[in-house]
Order: sequence, then C-alpha cells, then structure tokens
Amino acid sequence: MKPLRAGVVGVGHLGQHHARVYHELDATRLVGVFDTDRARAEEIAGRFGVRAFDDPDALAREIDIASVAAPTVAHEQAAAPLIDRGVAVLVEKPIAPDGEAGRRMIARAREAGVPLAVGHIERCQPAIRALRERLTDPRYLEIHRLAPFKPRSLDVDVILDLMIHDLDLCRFLIGDVSIRHLDASGTPALTDRIDIASVRLRFDNGAAANLTASRISLEAVRRVRVFEPGRYASCDTARGSLAVFRIAPAGDGPLPQVVMDQVDVPAEEPLRIELRDFAAAAARGESGPCSGEEGLRALELALAIRDAIRAEQEEFR
Repeated sequence: MKPLRAGVVGVGHLGQHHARVYHELDATRLVGVFDTDRARAEEIAGRFGVRAFDDPDALAREIDIASVAAPTVAHEQAAAPLIDRGVAVLVEKPIAPDGEAGRRMIARAREAGVPLAVGHIERCQPAIRALRERLTDPRYLEIHRLAPFKPRSLDVDVILDLMIHDLDLCRFLIGDVSIRHLDASGTPALTDRIDIASVRLRFDNGAAANLTASRISLEAVRRVRVFEPGRYASCDTARGSLAVFRIAPAGDGPLPQVVMDQVDVPAEEPLRIELRDFAAAAARGESGPCSGEEGLRALELALAIRDAIRAEQEEFR
C-alpha cells in the first residue's frame, strides 16, 4: 500500500515533531507544512526536504492526512479547509477553546465523511497502554501532573494545558462513564490564568479519581496510580515505568505479603505511536487513538472544572 501523503499545519514547538515523525514513518510521506510564520515554515520544510505551503487549503489539495498543531484558538479555522478537502485530521489537544467550536468541528468532519482525531497523546504512552491491559475493575485513580513553568501555552490555563490529559486518561482507564460529581479548586500564581488546580471526580459506576495539575512546579512529575480489589498499579510516564502490587499468600508467615511485579515496558516515542495509529486508522476511514467526540468530552469536563474554580473564587472575593 502506498504511504499516505501527510502535512502539518503549525510547526512550532510541537508541530515540528509531527513533521519529523511523518517524515520517518514508513506508512506516511511528509509532503509539506504550513505556518503563519513563513520563515518558520520554510525552516521546517527545508529540514525535511518538503514544501512550505502558502495556506492550509493549498496544502490540503496535496495530502491525505494532516496534523493541526496551531494554537488552540486557531484549531477550527486551521482544520476547516483540510476537512472540506476530505483530509483526515488529527488536531492537537484540546480539540478547541470551547465546546461550541468543538461541536462544529465534529459536525463538519461528519458531514464531509472524514476522520477527526484529537491528540490526547497520553493514551499512546507505552506504560499507560501496559497499565490499561492489566486493569480489571479500577475503583480509584490518583494522578499528579506537575511541570516547571515555561513561557508557552499560556493562551490557556493549566486545566486545558495539562489536566485535560488526565481527564481523558480517567475515561481511557475506567471506561466511558459519566461524571456524577466534581469538586475542584485552583488559583493563578505566575500568570493571570489558573496555574495550579486539583479536582475530585466521582463516576456513575462508583469509581473515583483525584487529579492535581501544576505548571509552576520545581520538577516534572507525571504519575498515575490505580487501585482495584486485591492490587494497585503505579505508573510513571516520565520514566516509562509500571509496577503492579498484589497480595500474595501468607506462606509460612502469619500475614499475607505485598508483592511487586515490575512490568517490562517497551521504549517507544508516544508521538510515533500516536501518528502511526492515526495513519493506520485513517486508511480505514476511522479516527484513531482518540476520536473527536472523545476529545470533546475531555474538553467539556475541563471547562466544567474551570467554571467550578472560577465560581469558588468569586464566592470568596
């Protein structure tokens, strides 16, 4: 089968890596890139020996699949000409700055009959995939995602920047279960947007999750712990490690023992997994690792958490 012709709209910090991976994959052939910064587009295009296009519509005429890694506020505008030309699109998370824009994008893709995926890349972490394969009845999740402050992605708050990864992970690990209750708190610190936040979620199936996200930490932390009857798992996606703890029979001693099984997690770049899976799904007419609808659900939950924090802040002013 011929490689799918691929393009990237937005080749900044993240988009450049989309271009690199499309260039490296056997299943895709990078055709070109577009960026509103023409010099940047030419720089990345030159790096991979492809064309820097003048606009997304011109790029759309030459490709089969595309990544949109433009700023969140530009996702809908950037994706529209691609979708209208029948190009399968993977848009970086969050799908859009608000639910209305996200729903328009999904409706547009559905009407055009083309796949729309969202880049919730944590689903493609090898350690997370190994964790999911081993879960049987997750009852409680504890997730910490902390990052040092960086002067980028400041067009959104920490909920849409970092926590949204873990809001999607909750449903990825627990299942597509509705939220019964949420209790959230957070505050701005170094910016005028919420920089640190925590939330407790209760799901309709009785499971619960505690999530903390910060973009003002001294160190990077990405840890997921999942508890279920008889065992729990601890996953560090920054290190790519997974350990499962279980109760073993007491044997000769008076008490049962806790045994740790260290899982052998393959080392593979998550973005490579994501784009490889996206290309394979697009060839079948499917969306891939995370559909537009799943991305929208993560966005709507993130916005509900942000609204809850803002309401609390107003109450105590």
